[in-house]
This record gives sequence, C-alpha cells and structure tokens, in this order.
Amino acid sequence: MIGAIVEAIRLAVTRIPDDVVSALKKAYEREENGVARFNLENILRAIEIGKAEAIPVCQDTGTLTFFVKAGLDSPFLGEIERAIVEATRLATKEIPLRPNAVDVLTGKNSGDNTGRGVPVIHWELTEGDEIEIAVLPKGGGSENCSALAMLTPGEGWEGVKRFVVERVKACGGRPCSPVVLGIGVGGGADYSLLLAKKALLRRVGERNPDERIAEIEGELLEEINALGIGPMGMGGRTTALDVKIEVAHRHPASFPVGLIVQCWANRRAFLRIKPDGRVDIWQ
Repeated sequence: MIGAIVEAIRLAVTRIPDDVVSALKKAYEREENGVARFNLENILRAIEIGKAEAIPVCQDTGTLTFFVKAGLDSPFLGEIERAIVEATRLATKEIPLRPNAVDVLTGKNSGDNTGRGVPVIHWELTEGDEIEIAVLPKGGGSENCSALAMLTPGEGWEGVKRFVVERVKACGGRPCSPVVLGIGVGGGADYSLLLAKKALLRRVGERNPDERIAEIEGELLEEINALGIGPMGMGGRTTALDVKIEVAHRHPASFPVGLIVQCWANRRAFLRIKPDGRVDIWQ
C-alpha cells in the first residue's frame, strides 16, 4: 500500500494529466501574442521532459494534499494515515520531491515533507470496502493567491464574480498562469475553502452538473481571460484554463466564498485500494 501511494505521488508530479495538456495546447494554438506563445511552448516542453525522464515537471513539488474516501468496511482503514505519511517520506527521497515542510516557529525544514499537520489529509467516510485516495500536490506560489471572502447575502453571485475577478487581476502572473481556479461557495469559511480545493480534482472542461452553476463557471472563465494577463503574466489570451465551482448550503446571514488558485501545473493522481489489496492508479 505504501508503495502504491508513492507511485501515485510519482505520477502526479512527473506527468501532467492529459486534459490539462490538451487545454494548454489549445491555448498555444489560438494565441497570437508572441511572448505568450513562447511561454506556453516552454511549459509544454517542460511537461514533455518530465514525462520522458520521469522527473518532476516543476521544481516546486508542493505541499502534498490527500483527499481520502474511506470505506468503513475496508480492512485497511486503520492503516491509511500511517501509509500516507510513510509514502510521503519515501517519495521525497526516491522521486525526489523538494522538501517543503517548514516549522512555523523555528523556520526549520523537516527535510521529508512531513511534520505538524502535513501531509494534509482530508477524510470522508463512505459505505463499502474500498478506499479511494486523491493526490493533489499544491504549489506555494499559486496558493499564495488563494483567498476567502465573507460576502453579504445581498451581494450574491455578482459579488462572487467580482471578488474572483478582482483577486485574479491583483495577483497577475504570480501564480504562474494560465491557472485553474477552484471556487467554493457556501458552508462556512473553512468549508468553502475545502470545497474550492476539492474542485481542482475535476478534469479541465468538466462542468458542474448543476446547469446554473455550470453557466457561472463559463461566464467567469470568459471574464478572467478577458483580463489579458496571459501565460506567466506577460500578456495573452489565456489567463485561466478553467474555473470550477462547488457549493454547499449557507447560513442565512453569510455568503462565504473560498478561492483556491492552481498554477498551470495542475497535478493530480488517484488510487483505489480494494479489500483484497489490489490497487488501481490513474489520473
């Protein structure tokens, strides 16, 4: 199980998912700005090198974040957290990953991407006997542009759009655009941000099943690309590859909006652990 998690981490950091690569290629094909085309060409070259040589596509291999759907009848339920932590240590040494876990008091790096609260593990208990783990390596530069807004109910969805567009505009090229935006609306302050990060697990081009929300995703994507920030913030037609929105019911007095910004290296991988120990890994 530990070895399977290491391989899922390896897949995530060395191979950008096909849907992301396809979106980047389309952005390159429709781009007219020479500098933007140059930046996209270099991004695509980095992706090819990472895939061919099985090395991390980006030097910032991020904070490893895991979303675990744990079947209550799985015989491995009590072993998952230990396996994830140990896999993180091994992956740091073997792949290798850049050590990105720093003590907030001393500034000391743990050296193996583990420490207080990391790797980050989000749990969801489900029925059944299988365990599904999503691996999301989250880079620091794009994470720095993430934000929370506690809107008033009167601001509603127009307020959501305004907040997101203004935040993306303020960040410019800092998150290594073209970005993918995860947006969580509702719940509370903490849950809206969790929804936003979880939204990044959806494929580029995959719309929310609720047609009303899907329409807002498309509108926001159009507005953000109209900003002209472009790849790496140097101008161009594609500032964002996609916008993902997830929602939850909210308190009548508040309208929380969590925004998680992901760089062009929109990395992810999944694994499923069956009750007999067999493992499937995919992107």
